[in-house]
Amino acid sequence: MSSYKKPMNGATTFEAALTGLTLLFLMVPVVQMVITAFTVNAFRGVKSGLTTQWLFKVLELYGDTILRSLLLALMALVICVIIGVPAAWVLVREQRKKWAAFLEEAFILPLSMPGLAIGLGILLIWGGFSYFRQSIFFLLAGHVMFCLPFMVRSVAAVLRVEPLSQYEEASSTLGADAWTTFRRVVVPVAMPGILAGALMVVTVSLGEFNISWMLQTPYTKTLPVGLADSYASMRLEIGSAYTFIFFVILVPLLSMMQKLPERLNKMRKGK
Repeated sequence: MSSYKKPMNGATTFEAALTGLTLLFLMVPVVQMVITAFTVNAFRGVKSGLTTQWLFKVLELYGDTILRSLLLALMALVICVIIGVPAAWVLVREQRKKWAAFLEEAFILPLSMPGLAIGLGILLIWGGFSYFRQSIFFLLAGHVMFCLPFMVRSVAAVLRVEPLSQYEEASSTLGADAWTTFRRVVVPVAMPGILAGALMVVTVSLGEFNISWMLQTPYTKTLPVGLADSYASMRLEIGSAYTFIFFVILVPLLSMMQKLPERLNKMRKGK
């Protein structure tokens, strides 16, 4: 005889109420920000009328920071894929060796360090090269250092689940060299991890503030740094409109990150 007991209605009601209150606590400020972004005067509220002028003002004043952040995220993604996927493959193949464990820990070390410390280190070492210092590649170095662990860990996690050694042995038996094995066996097997890591790299790069603030110049300002500037020196409506544009860019990426595992599982079952 089953000992399962149906939860009491009172407990269910309490949990639902607690969940609803938590959701309100999180969402009310977001809704207020969106309303402010389209309000003529934030202090008078919706009664002052609705407008899109603040959105156009943000694009006029900070449009370059938005484009620069998108470009920076894509550049960081390309480099993280080029470096991270082979690195993850080597770490998984040599995981029983001490140097591989040490190297893997070194890869994730930037995640445990403050972004300001990473930025300061890059600034002290490479800041003397004036052309490099004033270019977007200076920021890119910091973003790659901070985002690379996400790619390496995502790909390594997938490769550790799959019987990679058997795939490699079969590929070698068929006469494939190491490059062919990597390109035609490892990359397809690691694709779920590459996609998940790519979404994380782009999302983290777009929202990264500390490293960007430490390494930026007036000509290489990024979206998060521009947000901080708008909060400090612009109207409340402009800061809210800027945040709204940031949400429009970021929320679809976060949604894709949430749905990606489910879609990948469906693709595997379909096969």
